[in-house]
Amino acid sequence: MRSGRYVKQPEGYKAFIPAPLPPSPAVKMDGALWQALSDADRVLGRLDGLAEILPNPDLFVAMYVRKEAVLSSQIEGTQASLSDLLEFEAAGAAEAPDVGEVFNHVRAMNYGLAQLHKLPLSSRLIRKIHHELLQGVRGQERQPGQFRSRPNWIGPPGCTLHDAAFIPPPPHEMRKALGDLEMFIQKPPPMPLLVKCGLVHAQFETIHPFLDGNGRIGRLLITFMLCRAEVLTRPLLYISHYFREHRDEYYDRLQRVRDEGNWEGWLGFFLKAVYQVSIQATQTARKILHLKERHQQLLREKGKQRVNALALLDLLYERPIVTAPMIVERLNVTPAPAYSLIGNMQKLGLLREITGRERNRIFRYQPYLDILNE
Repeated sequence: MRSGRYVKQPEGYKAFIPAPLPPSPAVKMDGALWQALSDADRVLGRLDGLAEILPNPDLFVAMYVRKEAVLSSQIEGTQASLSDLLEFEAAGAAEAPDVGEVFNHVRAMNYGLAQLHKLPLSSRLIRKIHHELLQGVRGQERQPGQFRSRPNWIGPPGCTLHDAAFIPPPPHEMRKALGDLEMFIQKPPPMPLLVKCGLVHAQFETIHPFLDGNGRIGRLLITFMLCRAEVLTRPLLYISHYFREHRDEYYDRLQRVRDEGNWEGWLGFFLKAVYQVSIQATQTARKILHLKERHQQLLREKGKQRVNALALLDLLYERPIVTAPMIVERLNVTPAPAYSLIGNMQKLGLLREITGRERNRIFRYQPYLDILNE
């Protein structure tokens, strides 16, 4: 078969052995697929260009990284929200039991982006990123940073190898397939980058080289490939939003690649995802830019400690949930001015206290979070 073959194992189940990339016969780029690629390229370039004109773009990027972490983790069944993550970062405690997994996802993405300047996008780097993803959270007993040495499978809770929906290649075949994929990532034949990203993501999910965290790592690879090629100068594409909203089709398209060799159907879905989330991210960035401009003007007209107030506003675009000690540390002020800033911003409707406590209070920049949660 074009994408690989099912091979019966000594234990009686059939595992899928993927064929190396690129697909053979080659992907048929018909008119609809070329149009989808052109549309996705165009809006992705527009998104990257918008990032270049934003004031303090790294403040925006910090939140986009967190949003992608939340959405990607939710595909895997976590319940933690963006607010849960931000409260955890601000106060060091969490009511949502799986917020640590999302926090690790942020750490893994930031680690991977930093390492791209030092290491090729290779099996070695993927293992390091996986270690960051699973260390100290649910799944930490499943060999963080190590490729699996036993079979795994995909299916409903409680299923076994013999009734699983899909069984990836056994360990010895997995390592060969992963080596082929690494070679394709580093030295592919000439092809559009977004097509390459789509092929790599699907192939990685089919290989399933870890006991846990494969979906999250596979989605991170898309961002890493775009950033390494400098198609995106910053990781502003949260493609997990589309995959989560179309979860059934996402899994179905991947499975049809394996069962039918339908790479074209998968790539059409993938390119539509890039197109849609690029448009949404561009719209979100523009809303955030306009919000910041309005609130800067408000603070210039009615704010106290104007310089510190504007500095705090900058901080809120990186950390929209804050505490007084955080403000003291980040703005290098004493507690009295920090509490005065908070009080003034509460009066102006920019900050809202969310604990109801007299001590150890936490404050939320709600207008910004409303946009991010749309």
